[in-house]
Amino acid sequence: MNDAQPTGEGADKAAEPARGKSRAAGASRINPKSPSDALRPERAPGPPPRSQQARHPIVMIMNFAMTIIVVSVLGAAGLFFFGKMRFEERSHFDQPRTVLIDRGTGLRDIAEILHERGLISSKWIFVAGVEFSRERDNLKAGEYLIPAHASMRDIMNALVSGKGIVYSISIPEGLTSEQIVDKLNADPVLIGTIETVPPEGTLLPDTYRYTRGDSRQGIIDRMEREHDRVVATVWAGRDKDLPVQSPEELVTLASIVEKETGIADERSRVAAVFINRLKQNMRLQSDPTVIYGVYGGAGLPQGAAIKRSDLDAENDYNTYKIAGLPKGPIANPGRASLAAAANPSRTKDLYFVADGTGGHAFAENYQDHRKNVARYRALMADQKAGADAADGDAAPAGTGPGDQEADPTDAAPQPPANGGGAKKPKAGTQQD
Repeated sequence: MNDAQPTGEGADKAAEPARGKSRAAGASRINPKSPSDALRPERAPGPPPRSQQARHPIVMIMNFAMTIIVVSVLGAAGLFFFGKMRFEERSHFDQPRTVLIDRGTGLRDIAEILHERGLISSKWIFVAGVEFSRERDNLKAGEYLIPAHASMRDIMNALVSGKGIVYSISIPEGLTSEQIVDKLNADPVLIGTIETVPPEGTLLPDTYRYTRGDSRQGIIDRMEREHDRVVATVWAGRDKDLPVQSPEELVTLASIVEKETGIADERSRVAAVFINRLKQNMRLQSDPTVIYGVYGGAGLPQGAAIKRSDLDAENDYNTYKIAGLPKGPIANPGRASLAAAANPSRTKDLYFVADGTGGHAFAENYQDHRKNVARYRALMADQKAGADAADGDAAPAGTGPGDQEADPTDAAPQPPANGGGAKKPKAGTQQD
């Protein structure tokens, strides 16, 4: 086969493209760099041009919004951890302090009070902490003792618990309702007034605990509820042979026992004396009933003594004049006297008189009672003579305890057939 080769002008035209390619290849060839040029860094290529989509207004707005959200979240997280740290850190005060939160005080006002008392460093952090803890509606009014270095969280927890400072008031057994009201009115922590003096014998003497802001009427209401509860229990467990017909009569008897003795182990025996007298239709002849009949709930004036005119007074409480129990209670008896009246000792005693040592001497008959009375008066006379000798000046007649003129209840005791008395000297009857 013959290979035809272009000749002449055709050959020149065919060779032209080859020479162009050769020149282009030569032009694109990079000349070798000098050693100094080789050490120089080459310029980095520029960023690619932004796409039309990235420059769209909606995309730009969304990017801005995301930036704001991220910054806000980071800022909120920072504020949260800062506030939480402040809310839980120990406070600077080094002594316990009290704070009073009145009923109806709102969260912001509570924060203001705490801040003014120096208990919290920031009222806004306290408000935010309470709100975040969802305890706004659980904060309770009261007077609180805040321990030293308590944190804001500790203070919040104290207000939520409601365990404020607890006060107490003790009502002695044997006070009249009027005297109890006077005692409550004199208490500086309780608030409010007592509208009416409760009926005699409807309150239970005891120690009652309360917090600042509690009312005097509230204490009275509690005393009445406790009285009803205790009387119902005692009445249900009473001796079935008692000569009393109702819980009210039991309270009346217990009030006499309460006023006659303050010694615990004597109550049931004193109660037995009056029970035995009721069973034998004897007059009770109790000095405390005479006092109540004349002086009422105010009691015997300080330093005064029972007079013959008091014993002769005609009223529904003078058990020297009336048979059986008086019209109603003469005081508010306590649990022990109620229990003693419901279950008295099983004795035959009909009399008792003070023995000079704080207790009483009991007797089953009038003759033994007169001996006990004589023994007591001799003891009192010896004590009076010793006191006069020590003072160098005799006391006026009729002022010593157990003196016949000063204590006419023992001046002419009557035998059982005539309604003889279960008596003790005035020094032992006055418990006001």
